[in-house]
Amino acid sequence: MPQVPAHRLFLAVKPDADAAGRIAQRVELLRPEVGFKAKPLRMERLHITLHHLGDFVELPDTLVAHACEAVASVALPPFEVIFDQVVSFHGRRDHRPFVLTGGAGLHALIDFQHALGGALERAGLRVPQARFVPHITLLYDRGGFAPKPVEPITWTVREFMLIDSWLGKTRYDEKGRWPLREGGASS
Repeated sequence: MPQVPAHRLFLAVKPDADAAGRIAQRVELLRPEVGFKAKPLRMERLHITLHHLGDFVELPDTLVAHACEAVASVALPPFEVIFDQVVSFHGRRDHRPFVLTGGAGLHALIDFQHALGGALERAGLRVPQARFVPHITLLYDRGGFAPKPVEPITWTVREFMLIDSWLGKTRYDEKGRWPLREGGASS
């Protein structure tokens, strides 16, 4: 019988504490308007997945080491992100992700995600070719709705990290963290 994966490894950026607080407030303001019933994700779990590196029964130390080495070479300056829409993504009808997303205010984030993907590929690591849709999952709930504009939530991305998510648990272990550097140029 195949073993069930227990770990998900991914590269991500997280909102700073102020932005995470504003996101949490926005969810509460939207609750009556949109009909959210479920509890929102805890502020410390809010993130934007940049690259999913795989699901594993046991986390492969060599993959963690190679990924850390590859992305440490990316030298880019901090950049601003603007999230200005909420939408429900497809999923199980009773467990749909409700997410914060945006448009033009996420171009620098998309460029950054491409730069990280290039670094991973140059290091010989597999990079899924799925279209990147920048978003922050707010909660999982029933129902759904079309994109809805919201007052923009903005912050400056100053770092990124490699995260080991324990599947089925509410545990994230950081495996690496790297600052974005002023004056950095794409690698």
